[in-house]
Amino acid sequence: MRLLLLLLLATQISAQTLEVSGEVEKPLKLSATDLELLPHLTVDATEHSGEKAKFTGVPLYQILKSAGVPMGEQMRGPALSLYIVVIAADGYQAVYALPELDPLANEGPVILADQKNGQPLDAATGPLRVVIPKEKRHARWIRQVIKIDVRRAAKP
Repeated sequence: MRLLLLLLLATQISAQTLEVSGEVEKPLKLSATDLELLPHLTVDATEHSGEKAKFTGVPLYQILKSAGVPMGEQMRGPALSLYIVVIAADGYQAVYALPELDPLANEGPVILADQKNGQPLDAATGPLRVVIPKEKRHARWIRQVIKIDVRRAAKP
């Protein structure tokens, strides 16, 4: 019975979609198959435990571009008041400024990983996890990502 429950939970997690909503031109619901079609990147990073690993996934800016969020040369003026909130299955949330994610504005990649060392992420961290290789603390390495909400800072 316990094995059946674990298999059911693993199936539900792997069948989840990633929702991209808020201040976007095209709200998205991306399946694992949809994400596989986007460009992937492999990065070297060190886990909170100190373990070095290779993470593979889609750069976050690619997902945002697919939703019509201004990136690259379009990121200026009013677009700079946009930020994203990444939300995990357990409700954990973290904020990222758009320039942190754009390769024209920031040197380090931020990816939505689906693999670690060539294997799918385990159920405790996956199926999707934010990985920021150059970040010193791992508080924003969100596990079990289910939603990206694009928001605009309030006018003063």
